[in-house]
Amino acid sequence: MPASAPTAANFPQMANAIRALSMDAVEKANSGHPGMPMGMADVATVLFSQFLKFDAANPAWPDRDRFVLSAGHGSMLIYSLAYLLGYDGMTIEEIKNFRQLGAKTAGHPEYGHAPAVETTTGPLGQGLGNAVGMALAEAHLNARFGDDLVDHFTYVIAGDGCLMEGISQESLAMAGHLKLRKLIVLWDDNNISIDGPLSLSDSTNQLERFAASGWATTRIDGHDPAAIAAAIADAQKSDRPTLIACKTIIGLGAPTKAGTSATHGAPLGAEEVAGAREALHWPHAPFEIPDDVLSSWRVAGARGGEARSAWDARLKADPQSDSFNTAIAGDYTNALVPAIRDYKKSLVENPKKVATRKASEMALGVINETITETIGGSADLTGSNNTKTKTQNPLTAEDYGGRYMYYGIREHGMAAAMNGMALHGGVVPYGGTFLVFTDYCRPSIRLAALMGIRVVFVMTHDSIGLGEDGPTHQPVEHVASLRAIPNLNVFRPCDAVETAECWELSLTDSKTPSVIALTRQGLEPMRTTHTDENKSARGAYVLADGDDATIIATGSEVNLAMAAREKLAAECVTARVVSAPSFELFAQQPEAYRLEVLGDRPRVGIEAGIRQGWDQFLRLKDGFVGMTGFGASAPAGDLFEDFGITPSAVASEVKRLIGEEK
Repeated sequence: MPASAPTAANFPQMANAIRALSMDAVEKANSGHPGMPMGMADVATVLFSQFLKFDAANPAWPDRDRFVLSAGHGSMLIYSLAYLLGYDGMTIEEIKNFRQLGAKTAGHPEYGHAPAVETTTGPLGQGLGNAVGMALAEAHLNARFGDDLVDHFTYVIAGDGCLMEGISQESLAMAGHLKLRKLIVLWDDNNISIDGPLSLSDSTNQLERFAASGWATTRIDGHDPAAIAAAIADAQKSDRPTLIACKTIIGLGAPTKAGTSATHGAPLGAEEVAGAREALHWPHAPFEIPDDVLSSWRVAGARGGEARSAWDARLKADPQSDSFNTAIAGDYTNALVPAIRDYKKSLVENPKKVATRKASEMALGVINETITETIGGSADLTGSNNTKTKTQNPLTAEDYGGRYMYYGIREHGMAAAMNGMALHGGVVPYGGTFLVFTDYCRPSIRLAALMGIRVVFVMTHDSIGLGEDGPTHQPVEHVASLRAIPNLNVFRPCDAVETAECWELSLTDSKTPSVIALTRQGLEPMRTTHTDENKSARGAYVLADGDDATIIATGSEVNLAMAAREKLAAECVTARVVSAPSFELFAQQPEAYRLEVLGDRPRVGIEAGIRQGWDQFLRLKDGFVGMTGFGASAPAGDLFEDFGITPSAVASEVKRLIGEEK
């Protein structure tokens, strides 16, 4: 071991470097959370200097261990580590600019923004859910490619808040059921929340809770390096996921505030910082790290270089190297586009009335044969979501090589795990539930959009068209609320051809998650002439032309729009019908194209949902046929008639607008 490598003698100062940078950065910003980084500095120092497999000089190494800071409010922990370990781009100036505009050191860790950040965290519990997905991806890829190419752990630092969030139960139960033995959670067991002592709000025995779901558990002194190291070493040998309860003192070193909620989410104050320097035997100026301490950390940052070089050599020699590289690259355009093109041609040659959820299953039959990295799933609605194809076997604790996940009734946990799988790389996750239950998935959908990752959320039963299950299950505002999320493509295809096109767009865009909203009820084919072009890529396009008015519709209502067009034609009124499967993609088109599609005549929008979000298509003077309240329990046909979403209603609205124009 080099002289400057971590030793028992310099360990305290290595940990104190994290504490000092954290309290100094928060103090300078006059904003932030110093308590958790100061309390978990010892755990982090042991983990990163002795156990974590990584190479700071090659942060994208596919076989690195993953580290997730689920307690993302303590972001100065990961920023301090990134600087101390020598990650490119994390300078002392970035540390000094914590929480400032343009700095990499944002208030909460942001994926793609700062080095060493594997996922965006801050909404508590999300990181834990992501980590389950990362561990799941590792297990699957290990089953596919073997230990030589894939053999790494996923570590999580989680706080009391993470474990109180409901998503934690969904995630830990899933991980225990799947026996994800390479998942290790380091719980910052400090008994403090923002409001004060944890006893104010919670008395759960977390070790028993995790053990009940099949986890190995242990409790240690989180400030004892030997105990921390022993617990991690034991966890690495476990046959199941492990929870290590690290008993810590929040804000360790702060003379009057340590162990209290006063250190959680506010600067310590100049006097308290000065006292902490004295208590920690840290006489150095703010943001100053002694050479010997920094050298020890830099050695820790470089210690994985040899292992990474050996892995590179194994990859080059491995007969599966091409397949592995393809999986990690995740670019399927060249393979998928011609496959979908040929499939669309077959649909036009053999037109069928099908629900778009069934059309999605049909498209997946082509996709899952073309892309071997897809992993499908459903939150206990496989037969309703139509997300499983014939060649997919279940992914289980006995067979991680399977390509279909039975997530159980865990919509939030499913969405967070899919985010983690996408972040890990090497797999392409998609998963389904009813569209109304995007409410249960929304925090993870939003984070997928914020991070810019490829996850496909397959959401079926997309309107009152689901019928008898009634308003509890009938999405009315959901499509509009999803369209409000930036960088999320929401697709609502009108038939089997559009469904295939929307799947192609979802899978060839690696920087944007997608929601595909699909019907329960059968729909007549609308695209009856083949074209190689993916028309849905424009977001909206002219399906049938006319001069007197423009009817714009999505999904199942395109069928109604075409029927309304026929009614109008009988009265010598010619209407253009525009199918608009993606508002987001249409907004990205040149203005000239958008104006060409919409025309300058009266417009009527039609969608079995609320009008909110239709402004890019409809002017104030234009009409809308849709929902203004909740649905009801009845057969689908009766509901559309009762709520006035019919060809006759559309035709009447068109004629009213034409009359007003005259």
